[in-house]
Amino acid sequence: AGFKWGAAVIAIGAVAGITSVLVVMMLGQIRVFFAMSRDRLLGSWLAAVHPRYCTPHRATILTGVAVATLAALIPIGEAADMTNIGTFFAFALVCIGVIVLRYTKPDHPRPFRLPFMPVVPVLATMACLALMWQLPQITWIRFGVWTIIGIVGYLGYGFKQRGLAGDSLP
Repeated sequence: AGFKWGAAVIAIGAVAGITSVLVVMMLGQIRVFFAMSRDRLLGSWLAAVHPRYCTPHRATILTGVAVATLAALIPIGEAADMTNIGTFFAFALVCIGVIVLRYTKPDHPRPFRLPFMPVVPVLATMACLALMWQLPQITWIRFGVWTIIGIVGYLGYGFKQRGLAGDSLP
């Protein structure tokens, strides 16, 4: 709109927003690697906890190296798009999960009741999907590929665990 100072404020907000989301995602990813390792989906060496700090230090180092490598190789715009699609998808699933749990477990104790149920989660899901829709096609392709890899890995793990438990496969 011709306001250079406004563009600077938006740019600073965008950098702060992307940075905070990426930091939180890194912290979450460390815990995901740690849990997957404890479940024997990844090498058990990742499940090690630091003797002094009681943190998953090996998972932290692996995540830091992976993120630093990706940050050096992937343009910030593409990283932001992938972060956005993953975050919006996760938020949409949470909104859908709120609705499902409300109706499948209506008597489950809840410390917080969502007002205007199911209007709020339905609108939030639609907003997330609308924002995802605005992302470039290449982001959708990458998202699809990573989703398929994740599903195949999860199913492979499930079959492996079922076999270890002595269950017969169908």
